[in-house]
Amino acid sequence: MHFEPYPFEKLDHLLSTSTHQCDLSPIALTVGEPQFPTPDFIQEALAKNASLLNKYPKTAGEDALREAQRGFMQRRFGVPLEKEMLLPTFGTREVLFNFPQYALFDVPNPVMGFVNPFYQIYEGAAIASRARVVHLELHEENDFLPVCDPGALKACDLIILNSPSNPTARVMDLEALKPWARLASEQNVIVLNDECYSEIYTTTPPPSLLEAARAVGNTTYRNTLVVNSISKRSCAPGLRSGFIAGDEAILSGYAKYRTYVGCASPLPLQMAAIKAWEDEAHVEHARGLYAQNMALAQEILGVAPSEATFYLWLHVRDGEAFAKGLYEAKGVKVLPGGYLGRGGMGHAYVRIALVETPARVEEALLRLRDFLKGWA
Repeated sequence: MHFEPYPFEKLDHLLSTSTHQCDLSPIALTVGEPQFPTPDFIQEALAKNASLLNKYPKTAGEDALREAQRGFMQRRFGVPLEKEMLLPTFGTREVLFNFPQYALFDVPNPVMGFVNPFYQIYEGAAIASRARVVHLELHEENDFLPVCDPGALKACDLIILNSPSNPTARVMDLEALKPWARLASEQNVIVLNDECYSEIYTTTPPPSLLEAARAVGNTTYRNTLVVNSISKRSCAPGLRSGFIAGDEAILSGYAKYRTYVGCASPLPLQMAAIKAWEDEAHVEHARGLYAQNMALAQEILGVAPSEATFYLWLHVRDGEAFAKGLYEAKGVKVLPGGYLGRGGMGHAYVRIALVETPARVEEALLRLRDFLKGWA
């Protein structure tokens, strides 16, 4: 089984060959990890329940956690879910990797489609599932939106979308999601949307694929699934609280599979996660900080704010050369877009993660602007 090196490993290798180092303090805008403190009330809930470490957690998660997560889906998206329509997960990275292996195990010659550029776990899941890959290419000509062509996708057994998108920051509105919801309900293909950035937006709240399913009459979410996570919305990636929700028939079998995976979340983490999923005030606060960062990017770089996520997808002609040159000249690390794509997709871009404090982001963007003057 061969996996590509992770993008950050490729970046480390690229920068290790730098001919000289900048004397400015380095600023990393590479990893999508919030650099703000996890809210106090979440930390307090974790500490308060530390004594529960003496108990094995249930694979299915505590009822209170499932209720809090279903409440989030109802409150945020207007999506009602029965108890068995949602499974808590240990974040979403693990579920994005192992769910395709479960879903495709009994499929002869499986075919998996996913967006390109992409979160690399999708590719790893395809490799582990021995699946042939169909790339849904995201580029300027299609406004960075995947094209739903039933004829071209008829061979697919599983399709993974990602809206809001990492890395392009593009959002599929409800009308753009509806064809994918129809594809799931009308053809024998599972469509899963990775919605981990749904709560980091500038103006309009992004919709869920499950909303689109209901809008096209698929109220049982047949062949339709979403994943979401607390990591971005609560500045708590270490809490590892996520879920997969949708088609109950698919999830019932996947729930049995998960008892063998061993990814149950420790009870203290679940107790803290319940508090986080139930609260929206701290999420609004975090959104405000990211909005400040996006406003700085607009002011300093003259770029339009991203619709959602905390990423900028910046066209620079050659992402690798730009990332290396920027680090050497200004000490700012960004991620070459080509490391997130295949077949040349993303080569002309860099992904910039505006996850630091506004003051730190402002300093980094000013350095980046100075470098761009010579780059152009």
